[in-house]
Amino acid sequence: MAKFDLSHSKVTNQVVAETINSVNFGTVQNKEDLVVELRELISEINKATKKGLVKKKISTDVKSHIEKAITEVRKPDAKKQPILEHIEGAKSLLDGMTSASNLVTSLITAAKIAGSLFL
Repeated sequence: MAKFDLSHSKVTNQVVAETINSVNFGTVQNKEDLVVELRELISEINKATKKGLVKKKISTDVKSHIEKAITEVRKPDAKKQPILEHIEGAKSLLDGMTSASNLVTSLITAAKIAGSLFL
């Protein structure tokens, strides 16, 4: 096991990225399941915003992209590309934010699942 001597380190700013416990894209079998998990992801974004991990303006834009993806998923003739574009739009707004890394990971997983569910 690696050991690190941090006794002389100085931390000026520290952000703890929290885990997302309620989102589980691994259970998605169909488009209804995908909608449920995307809604749960919106709930997690709200929690992260309340905790100050995601800025309100960014949060609003991310949630808008996810809502648009949900709208696309619910269409009878849903197509993969618009869904992926909205998920990618949400992800790109959070990219680079250490405090939102778990949200980004969930969006990447959502895109993979959507890619396999739609043509």
